[in-house]
Amino acid sequence: MAVGEIFLTAFVQVLIQKLTSRELLNFVRRESVHEKLKKWSTTFSMIKAMLSDAEEKQLTSEVVKHWLDDIKNLAYDVEDVLDKFFAELLRCKIENLHRDSTSKVWGLIPTCCTISSPAAFGLFMLKMNSEIKEITGRLEDITERKNKLGLNDIGRFEIEWKRPPSSSLPDGQVIGRDEDKKKIVQLLLTDQQSNLNFDVVGIVGMAGVGKTTHAGLVFHDDAMKYFDIKVWIWVILQYVSDDFDSVRLTKAILKSINSSESENNDDFSNLQERLSKALADKKFLIVLDDVWNSKNDLHDLWVKVRCLFRFGAPGNKIVVTTREVNVAKLMGAIQHHNLECVSDDDCWQVFVQHAFFIRNTSELPNLGSVRDKILAKCNGLPLAARSFGGLFLCKEINEWEDILKNKLWTLSDHNNILPMLRLKYYHLPTHLKRCFSYCAILPEDYEFEEKQLILLWMAEGLIHQPEGTRHMEDLGKEYFRELLSRSFFHKSRKNESKYVMHDLMNDLAQWVAGETCFRLEDKQDGDNQCRIFEKARHSSYITAGCDGIQRLEAFSKVKHLRTFLPLGQSYYERKHIASYFTLQILPKLQYLRVLSLNGYHITELPDSVGELKLLRYLDLSYTHLRSLPESIGSLYNFADIVVRMLHKST
Repeated sequence: MAVGEIFLTAFVQVLIQKLTSRELLNFVRRESVHEKLKKWSTTFSMIKAMLSDAEEKQLTSEVVKHWLDDIKNLAYDVEDVLDKFFAELLRCKIENLHRDSTSKVWGLIPTCCTISSPAAFGLFMLKMNSEIKEITGRLEDITERKNKLGLNDIGRFEIEWKRPPSSSLPDGQVIGRDEDKKKIVQLLLTDQQSNLNFDVVGIVGMAGVGKTTHAGLVFHDDAMKYFDIKVWIWVILQYVSDDFDSVRLTKAILKSINSSESENNDDFSNLQERLSKALADKKFLIVLDDVWNSKNDLHDLWVKVRCLFRFGAPGNKIVVTTREVNVAKLMGAIQHHNLECVSDDDCWQVFVQHAFFIRNTSELPNLGSVRDKILAKCNGLPLAARSFGGLFLCKEINEWEDILKNKLWTLSDHNNILPMLRLKYYHLPTHLKRCFSYCAILPEDYEFEEKQLILLWMAEGLIHQPEGTRHMEDLGKEYFRELLSRSFFHKSRKNESKYVMHDLMNDLAQWVAGETCFRLEDKQDGDNQCRIFEKARHSSYITAGCDGIQRLEAFSKVKHLRTFLPLGQSYYERKHIASYFTLQILPKLQYLRVLSLNGYHITELPDSVGELKLLRYLDLSYTHLRSLPESIGSLYNFADIVVRMLHKST
């Protein structure tokens, strides 16, 4: 597997800051662990100095790669130990402040909170000693192995974080696609040619060539006023791609036509009847974005679903964007348009648009051969040009040659664009690397809100302010806007208030995260699942209406999971989760920082939730909880975040 440990420097730096925390060291001053934590800090400082050399050598050495992989897993375990200490420190603080009802923060803690006796700290330390001993042994082993790898103490080249001229980078005009647009518009406005009530038109092209962008350009063109109803199926893309779930697809279309449409009724015949009425005597345009033939039975699946589109007046069109021409043909496309790479001149304009915020190339300095080298790397792909522009945006021109010579270009992979994206990630400021890698838990084309992602980053401890002078959420907004300006995210074309990652950016996030993040629906592969779960820290999955024991049993194998994040397509759609999860599996997930049960039809939580001492984010929005268990008052860690989430519970 490609290497995904480039963010280690940032991670190790965070550990060193925690290990040298004066507050923590004072807290354990009378305990034997005080000196051990200081030694850990010294060892990690030494390891950090080697990481720059190791990150280059891992490209050609499996031994070095495994060493870095072991450091990453150890770093997570060390952070777990430290967070337990900080949680205990917070417990002791609250015990001292419990009667101070004027405290703005501590006043949020229920009066039912149990005040532990001083013996509780002794019991805590007794439990921690075995973990500290085990960590110390692993750290010594890693240090020994380091000495045999021939790594040099060359320190870490810290890339300066230069803010771009704007807090966010607009997409700007679509360059070089005027003729393509005319051809697609013409195909959509011609008379029907199939014997069905609609025509399928394919937009076919390789990854990064701009299929979704081009489809959006056509979708919003004035000529499309010819259609009475326009629908873009993007939110449930994974269902369109994998199993063409008829119920979900019907609901998505109905919701797009009428935003107030109820989604609670799962009866397919009822849904069809409502869709029939909505489309009656109307001309419609429906876009199915980024369809794959991953199961090789696309035609059979499509036959089952296309009955949904038999309603409406003559002249209906369905646009399918896909990487494979066979996908368009299997779905009945009589005609398709091949979206080719753009010309060098157009590619350069895209680059300039994102690298300089200007359109007049005469204003540029003389770039000489650098222009040709950049164009050779972009290979006519607009996404590559846009990403390059985002990378070079914060660089001086004299630094560009060094980037173009980086060893990451020599790595081969399943997609030619990935080396460029690797480089783009490598040149991120260290504090943004872990934030982006965490996004590997987001499904492809999943629409997310800025605040939603920032709260998750905060809960996972990915936002740091050593001086402590700024509000955490404000700093998170800066992180988000910086990633946006560098084209790691972009605004959804369907909902301007939300954002998405391009599928290749999603691939990049998964490459970086490695086995740290997983999406449940992507890992249902038998024996391999257990191996991946052992190292997993963050997980998400798309809710399936009713998530039962068979599906969620996999989480019982996870030892150190930090994120449990079900992602639904609608807050209002009724969803069910097996009580086996909340009663049997959840109590075992002692390392959770993020727990979401958003939208699940649950009426109560077990008292064992109060044992999740590291929890910082608890989303119980749109549930049916009658009350919260008293034990939840002992979850001091999330006082600042959970209050924002709970008020939505019904």
